[in-house]
Amino acid sequence: MRGVTILKAEDDKTRALNPHTLMAFSGEAGDTVQFAEYIQANVQLYGMRNNSKWQLSPSAVASFVRRQLAKTLRSRSPYYVNLLIGGFDCTTGKPHLYWLDYLASSAAVPYAAHGYAQYYCLSILDKHHHPDITLEEGKKLMKMCHDELVKRLPIDFKGLTVKAVTKNGVEVVQI
Repeated sequence: MRGVTILKAEDDKTRALNPHTLMAFSGEAGDTVQFAEYIQANVQLYGMRNNSKWQLSPSAVASFVRRQLAKTLRSRSPYYVNLLIGGFDCTTGKPHLYWLDYLASSAAVPYAAHGYAQYYCLSILDKHHHPDITLEEGKKLMKMCHDELVKRLPIDFKGLTVKAVTKNGVEVVQI
């Protein structure tokens, strides 16, 4: 049988890659943790090698991750992970969000969801998202998605941990 299962309710499936980039992941349990730690270590290594003056931009991180997924896809042991990489580019002053799947497809998107939540949240995001959305409007939008998941998801939904990436860095926000 296949379906929705919750193994750990308090499991955080995000990694801060550098001060202004966050990666959310889903997929096979062993692959997700191993791949996320590998990417996190390599992005932080880049920062250390460059004296923390030059951090990779969100688009550079997405390109690096896509390349790593493509390389393992051609090997005997590919990673079955789906990723969202979001960040704030300090040089341009703009936010970025990238969607990557286990086949190494990558796309810059204005909003995204993955896993079972996408079936319930993407229509809400479609309707209410606009390019000039503020953090407060984003929190309200996340609250709408949360309420929809509580109402319609066929499990005992425990809640969300919402993180925002701003010019000040990655922070946990309350909705």
